[in-house]
Amino acid sequence: MKPDNPSFLSRIGIAIASFFRILGDAEFAGGVQALRAAGRHPAASQDAAAAPAPAAAPPLREAAPDGALQLLGLLQREARFIDFIQEDVAAYADADVGAAARLVHEGCRKVLGDNFTIDPIRAEAEGSAVTLEEGFDATAIRITGNVVGQPPFKGSITHRGWRVVDTRLPKLAESHDLHVVAPAEVEL
Repeated sequence: MKPDNPSFLSRIGIAIASFFRILGDAEFAGGVQALRAAGRHPAASQDAAAAPAPAAAPPLREAAPDGALQLLGLLQREARFIDFIQEDVAAYADADVGAAARLVHEGCRKVLGDNFTIDPIRAEAEGSAVTLEEGFDATAIRITGNVVGQPPFKGSITHRGWRVVDTRLPKLAESHDLHVVAPAEVEL
């Protein structure tokens, strides 16, 4: 037998009472969480109990900061990247910012070329029509726009993407402090 749907004012009372019960009763909170995750009404909870539990998301792994710090140091050394980003460029003329950006770009490009082999993910030119079949690599291809239904998806490439094929960061001495990405300079 299906219960009558409560009025708006009754639902406010239920919401307030549920709020305080969730705060004070962990088991009740877990039940509410399970109902919300299942996306079903309480009347269908018996069906939810019989359904297999969804697979848990894989745990996130923490990235080691050493490589990022080393890359940041290389970008600073070759392109004065941090100096450029930390500078408030609003006070400068566009021509001055453009000239500085050209130097930063050249240095950043050198760092990438010296330390990485980077290839496009898709070989087709941007604007090319493509079909993404079922099972496409969603970590390498992000679909945008009006995404409805299941693959195959037909669309056009707006960005070819980039994949690092090889990394050649320099070896470091044991005593090297990666947190110092640009030493202070003192002129005598």
